[in-house]
Amino acid sequence: MSNVFAVAAVTRLLKDLLNDTLINNDISGDIGQDVVVSAIPPDRALAMTGEGTPSRLNLYLHRITPNPALATADLPTRDVRGGLVARPRLALDLHYLVTAYTMEEFHAEILLGYAMLLFHETPILARAQVRAALAGGPNGAILPPAFAAIDPARLADQIELIKISSQPLSLDDMSKLWTALQTNYRTTVAYQVSVVLIERERPARAALPVLSRGPRDPVSGRDAGVVVRAGLTPAFPVLARIEAMPARSSPRLGDRLTLAGFALDEGEARVRFTPAGGGGTLDLGPVGAPTPERLMVDLPGGPPLPATHPLAGTGYDPGEWRVGPYLLEVALSAAGRTRTTNRLPFTLSPRITPSAFADAGGTRISVDIEPRVRAGQAVSLLAGQVEVILEPPVTDAATLEAVFPGLVSGADVPIRARVAGIDSVLIDPAAVPPAFDATQLVAVP
Repeated sequence: MSNVFAVAAVTRLLKDLLNDTLINNDISGDIGQDVVVSAIPPDRALAMTGEGTPSRLNLYLHRITPNPALATADLPTRDVRGGLVARPRLALDLHYLVTAYTMEEFHAEILLGYAMLLFHETPILARAQVRAALAGGPNGAILPPAFAAIDPARLADQIELIKISSQPLSLDDMSKLWTALQTNYRTTVAYQVSVVLIERERPARAALPVLSRGPRDPVSGRDAGVVVRAGLTPAFPVLARIEAMPARSSPRLGDRLTLAGFALDEGEARVRFTPAGGGGTLDLGPVGAPTPERLMVDLPGGPPLPATHPLAGTGYDPGEWRVGPYLLEVALSAAGRTRTTNRLPFTLSPRITPSAFADAGGTRISVDIEPRVRAGQAVSLLAGQVEVILEPPVTDAATLEAVFPGLVSGADVPIRARVAGIDSVLIDPAAVPPAFDATQLVAVP
């Protein structure tokens, strides 16, 4: 999610896009005058306009409204006792005015034409584009010095992409708006930017996983799951689902994935994993000979490979993986051409080895984790239902520690690590009926 600086980050982003467009199109050379892009109130922009001053394209945030689709999507956020069970998420739509100020004839129309074409051509801002625009620039950081450690690029990591849409205003609305601004009217176009999701990192109670969905079968001890049966068999390579072995809710490094689909043996197969947030693709070869309906691949496990190892830096190196969502596809090469299946998402969860020690403040929980927590990733530890949020590591970390006060001595407490919002697996996949994995429990000293 974005942090509280997301609104300022969006304004900075739009301002930089307008500035880059004017520079790239050499607008100053076309109109024979310098042009300034600003994000100030209209009365100040008008006061800076006069003979001998540069023409100005001004961006002004005049209104902020709740996003109607996501404003209450996160409810409820508290339990019956008032305890926080989910972090409240603020979903906002931002409303902007784009106005040109100039003393020269036709210059305002030219500047507005460039601005309107830019926003028409880029209705959706890609994550890489947002990161690049907020990484820095000639105007310096947008944040006060006290908040220099905050990364405004979290705007690129929120679930929803930033979308820009034109917002037509009637003559009556425009008249009321400029009357409220108490300044002289200039030709203006309005835009809506949505959606900005703001969430503050606060500890929340996290419910333990559900062990059974309703009554279990008396013979097998298992509950009925979702069954999907395809009615048609495609003639081209298609992935239908991903099955982890063991059958965990989320795979870990060292697990085997079974890919079910159709026509998966039509060529030399390579399984490609692409991080959902961007980055290099990791390739793995299948285990054994694929069949038309099945292909198996082993995720690497263990410590990162040394730099001198021939497979270091490839998909076979555990150090190249990170906790988080991936998109998986299979590339089949045969007869000089390569066909690629559809992509399926899966989430790589952390594997932890927890231990507990007595501490002056309570109980110190230490976990060894793989893959390593990457620098800057959000991370926390949970003992039972109690969460302690840790500072994001400055460098990649293979061990996490936190002190939990109030744990009952002698009790077996389930331990989870939460990395980038993804929990380590707590349920033993081999237990029937379901039970907590004994390796994820610690005895409180």
